[in-house]
Amino acid sequence: MRHTCRGLSPDKKKRKSPLASRIIEFFGYAPTDQSAAGRQARDERRCPFISDTCQKTLSDGSTSGVCTLKPKTSGPVICCPYRFYASGYLVLSDVAKAAFGGDVELIPGNVARHRKVALGKIKVAVFGKRWGKELRLRNRGRSGSYFVDWVLARLNEQGGLEEFVAVEVQSIDTTGSYRKERDAYLRGEDFPGQTTVGLNWENVNKRILPQIIYKGHVLRRERLCRQGLFFVCPKPVYDRILERLGGNLLTYTLQPGSLSLMWYDLGPPAPEGQSRELQFKGNLTTTVDQVALAFTSPANLPDENVYEAAVLAEL
Repeated sequence: MRHTCRGLSPDKKKRKSPLASRIIEFFGYAPTDQSAAGRQARDERRCPFISDTCQKTLSDGSTSGVCTLKPKTSGPVICCPYRFYASGYLVLSDVAKAAFGGDVELIPGNVARHRKVALGKIKVAVFGKRWGKELRLRNRGRSGSYFVDWVLARLNEQGGLEEFVAVEVQSIDTTGSYRKERDAYLRGEDFPGQTTVGLNWENVNKRILPQIIYKGHVLRRERLCRQGLFFVCPKPVYDRILERLGGNLLTYTLQPGSLSLMWYDLGPPAPEGQSRELQFKGNLTTTVDQVALAFTSPANLPDENVYEAAVLAEL
């Protein structure tokens, strides 16, 4: 993951004070956690949420280890999507229960057809990284391909496909750098200074919303995608999305072309040797059309003539 920030003019560089976001989760634990579990995760560069090496990297390819940042003026914000896979990918179970309406059993997609499940459970084949395979879809006649993070497919007792939903998992990208703080924690030291790391909220407008609108339109053409697209994110990201869309999305039931937003947040600080709980905070189901309309016709615009006022103030 590349961390960049826009260049500043010399005058602005002089006036701008360092951002005060701090690392509060590092390889799954508090960055100063001195328990055996916390030290081992840092030493092995290991992510406890996927039980493997941390998959998040910096621009030079080195392991990041940063799960969550806390800006000075707000609560924690998850900045690594793998953080959502705590408790055995519980968010996928949450989505499957919401989509298919019952007690579910998740099975890797490449072995799900012939796998038996307990009586009364819904068999759900999971396609995604570390769950058999990712489904990369080619746009016929055009270059490139696209994919969603997860496809959850409900199978019948004979292993036949009944329906499916798609799931996107989104954290928040960063700008600037937390390398000095990260390096201090890897050495087992405190970090009394400040970083220049910030959260790239503009990505909500530039990348996140256009992507979910496009993928939502693709999925509504699928006859077996009867419950639409699910979008999992941190609560602060959901808040920014709602703010960008005017805060007044109409709600709908699950249906083809629906978009279900599900947001999560961290629980309170945990004792040493434990990770903070990932807590479900809420959900909202609307439609791709509602999101697209709100995105292209924003209602939360600034006052008229703000640019004129800015120019006049500097003359």
